[in-house]
Amino acid sequence: MIAAIPILPPRIDRGWLGNLPPTLEWDGDETGFLRLLDQTVLPERVAFRDCRTAEDVWDAIKRLQVRGAPAIGVAAAYGLCLGTRAASAASNDALAAEIRRVAEYLCACRPTAVNLAWAVRRVAQAGTQKGRAAREAWLAMLRAAHALAAEDADVCRRIGEAGARLVPDGGGVLTHCNAGALATVAYGTALSVLYAAHAQGKRFRVFADETRPLLQGARLTAYELQAAGLDVTVLCDGAAASLLASGQVQMVIVGADRIAANGDTANKIGTYGLALAARAHEVPFYVAAPRSTFDLSIRSGAEIRIEERAASEVGVIGDREIVPKGVSCWNPAFDVTPSPLIAGFVTESGVLQPVPGHGFGEIFDPRGLK
Repeated sequence: MIAAIPILPPRIDRGWLGNLPPTLEWDGDETGFLRLLDQTVLPERVAFRDCRTAEDVWDAIKRLQVRGAPAIGVAAAYGLCLGTRAASAASNDALAAEIRRVAEYLCACRPTAVNLAWAVRRVAQAGTQKGRAAREAWLAMLRAAHALAAEDADVCRRIGEAGARLVPDGGGVLTHCNAGALATVAYGTALSVLYAAHAQGKRFRVFADETRPLLQGARLTAYELQAAGLDVTVLCDGAAASLLASGQVQMVIVGADRIAANGDTANKIGTYGLALAARAHEVPFYVAAPRSTFDLSIRSGAEIRIEERAASEVGVIGDREIVPKGVSCWNPAFDVTPSPLIAGFVTESGVLQPVPGHGFGEIFDPRGLK
C-alpha cells in the first residue's frame, strides 16, 4: 500500500520583511494546528498562540491577537477546518451540518471586515461539493485554506508592486492603524506599497498615527517598519492635521476592512478625519486593499455594519482608569470614508477608481460570487 501524501502548508516568500516573525501559519500536516503571533503583547515581547479548536480561533480574533481584514479571514478559514475536523470521521450530512454551524459561529466574531465571511464561505464550499466522502471533503477544506494563505501573500506582494510608483522619493508618507504584514499573511496592503518602493531604492519617511484606543500604529506599524529597515516616526492621532499642514507629507495611504460598490471605505476609526484633513491640504489619499475586500453586494458605506467594542478600551490605559466613574465611552472600531475623498484604490489589479454613477460594478466582481 502506498502511504498517503501529507497535506502541508504553503511556503511563503517573506523577502521584504527582514526578521519580522510570521503573523500566522499552519503547523504540521492535516493533524496540525494554527499558530498565531500574539499582537496584543507587541512590541514588548514576541509570543505565539497555538489554536487547536474553532473556539481558540474565535477567541484570538475577538481579543485582537490576530487582526487585520486579510489575516482574520485566513485565520477563520483555518478555524473552520479545526472546528470540523472531528466531523470528517462521520457522514457527509454530519460534516455539512458542522460546517454550517462553525461557519456561522466564526462569521459572527467581527462583522465589519468582509474578508472573514468571504474566506469562511470559500472553504465551506470546498467541503460541501458533492461526490466526496466526508474525509476527502474535509481535506479539500484544508487545501482551500492553504490556498487562501498562499494567495493572500501573493496578492499583497502584487498590491505593493502596483502602488510603489505612487510613493514620493525623498518625501513623506502618512498612514493610520496597521495595514502591514501583521494584518495579512505577508507584506500587508498599505505597507506593502511602502516595502515595494523601499526595495526599489526609494527613500522616504513614514509617519504612523498612534491609532487610539488600541495603538496599532504605535505598537504594530512602527514595530514592523523598523524591523524592515524603513524610517518611521509615530505621532498622536490629533497631530495628523497639523503634520499635513506642515508640508512634510506628500501621500496618505491606508488599508480597508470593507469597500462598498461605490467606493465608500470602512477602515479603522480615525480614517475619515484623516481623509478630510488630506483633502483640505491637497495631499492625495489612497486606499490599498485586495479585491476580496470589495463588497459589491452593498451600494454604499451606509450599509456597512460598524463594530462597537468595549468601553474599557477607551476608559482604561494599562491598569489605570483615565475616565471618571459613571462617564460613558463611545468606541466604534471603524468609520467610513466617502469615495470622493479617495484618490485611488491600490489593488493587485492596479490602481483603480470607481466608474462615476456605477462604482466598481462595471470593473470587476472581486470574489467571483453571484
